[in-house]
Amino acid sequence: MRSELLIIIPAYNEEENIENVVNYIIQKYAQYDYIVVNDGSKDRTAEICKEKGYELLNLPVNLGLAGAFQAGLKYAYEKGYTYAIQFDADGQHRPEFIEPMLERIKEGYDIVIGSRFVKQRKSGSMRMIGSRMLTIAIKITTGIRVADPTSGMRMFSKSMIEEFAQNMNYGPEPDTISYLLKNGTRVSEVQVKMEERQYGESYLNLLSSARYMVNMLISIFFVQNFRKRF
Repeated sequence: MRSELLIIIPAYNEEENIENVVNYIIQKYAQYDYIVVNDGSKDRTAEICKEKGYELLNLPVNLGLAGAFQAGLKYAYEKGYTYAIQFDADGQHRPEFIEPMLERIKEGYDIVIGSRFVKQRKSGSMRMIGSRMLTIAIKITTGIRVADPTSGMRMFSKSMIEEFAQNMNYGPEPDTISYLLKNGTRVSEVQVKMEERQYGESYLNLLSSARYMVNMLISIFFVQNFRKRF
């Protein structure tokens, strides 16, 4: 019997993490369906998924996070799922928080963010300073406070699954959240805890993180004003 919820796991070069992440979901949270979206990995991510018999959407080339996640949402849309959640393949996201996020979205929200900062304060690190700036930017442009705009743990309603699946301009980024808020999308946050990456290295180093924050701020303050919703 198909679940109402699909866990979408974009994975790029996660051979050291993918088995632990998927096995934990299968063993402890079998009430949810999942799909691993292998984003053209150059390591053994795809081979491990095939060997283990995991549900796999194998992209032949690297599309990046936005492209991989959209591929997952297209799959969710075609299969008729009511809800979908973006779930990291590096072990940082904890599946025990899926249920409270699911309960929240059923209250009538379009997007629910797994937030680290609903009840907790951000640290003084450079990355958290950037996150504060994005929170302020979204508040200024939409009037709504999003405490953890960079969280990758986001759940989407059926209408959002369809919109993301069919719109090439949508990526799972803070500027898209800002844009959707301006257009009446209902967004909520649920307090979660996240782990450190289990193995491997994040693609976001200090320089790329700074570049990312600048690009997001420019997009939120300026680019989104010219964006059209299809």
